[in-house]
Amino acid sequence: MATVTDKAVTKPAPGIAPRSTGKARARLQSTTAIIALRILVILVAIVLWQVMSGPVVPEYAVSKPTDVYDALTKMLGSASGWTDIKVTAIEVLAGFGLGVLAGTVMGLVLGSFPLLGRVLEPLVAALNGIPKIALAPLFLLFFGIGSWSKITIAMTGVAFVVFYNVYLGLRLRERELVEVVQVMGGRRHHVLGYVTIPTLAAPFFAALKTGGPLAILGVIGGEFIASSEGVGHELFTAAQNLDAAAEFAGLIVLVVMTLALNGVLTALDAYALKRLGLAARRRPRPKA
Repeated sequence: MATVTDKAVTKPAPGIAPRSTGKARARLQSTTAIIALRILVILVAIVLWQVMSGPVVPEYAVSKPTDVYDALTKMLGSASGWTDIKVTAIEVLAGFGLGVLAGTVMGLVLGSFPLLGRVLEPLVAALNGIPKIALAPLFLLFFGIGSWSKITIAMTGVAFVVFYNVYLGLRLRERELVEVVQVMGGRRHHVLGYVTIPTLAAPFFAALKTGGPLAILGVIGGEFIASSEGVGHELFTAAQNLDAAAEFAGLIVLVVMTLALNGVLTALDAYALKRLGLAARRRPRPKA
């Protein structure tokens, strides 16, 4: 015997896209428009640069985009240019990694032992107050003009940023949440997984994004002072030779390195927060 239900199956009218498809299309169009506007701004800046170089601004000081393109092509087309990029990239990655490791360990140790933190925090603050580039001659005396002096300079700048974010994150950890986990029978690894790591995730990745440019700054500063290779060495040589085109070509390489590092850290940040369940959630709209 056939039965008839009261529920009617509704189908979208022909030619009308589902709401989710419309939202996705709108987001895609918005993203495309933003990218197009960015490209337009860059093109306008390049055209103004080309036109104003000479009549308005001295050409020897700012060069021209066409000359910068030639210098960049020459740099990327030579083995020595790629050697300089490779050396700088290795020094940045090594200094950044060691700085993150040192800062994390320092922050966890001083944050986990309040008495030790109160004793050593003023000393850490005093060391952090010293400009990192001022320590470069000291590191050069210890490690020479090789890569390790630049790695150490970069590591120092990154370590303090990571340390303060981890240390303050531990201090701001809600004691009530820790006690709740402990009352429910949780052990140290439960406190670590349910309270500590979620609390430290956001400030930790913020420190990574801040430390990336600091690592590049430390390496380039060290290569400026004393080095035989690297992008910083080429920038210093170009400045001595009053070669503005080569100077801008080196700066473009540094900008690309900074964007690449920031892109990797941003993707890692989004992935880690999603895995921890801390990514921003959108509230579902009530159905009509």
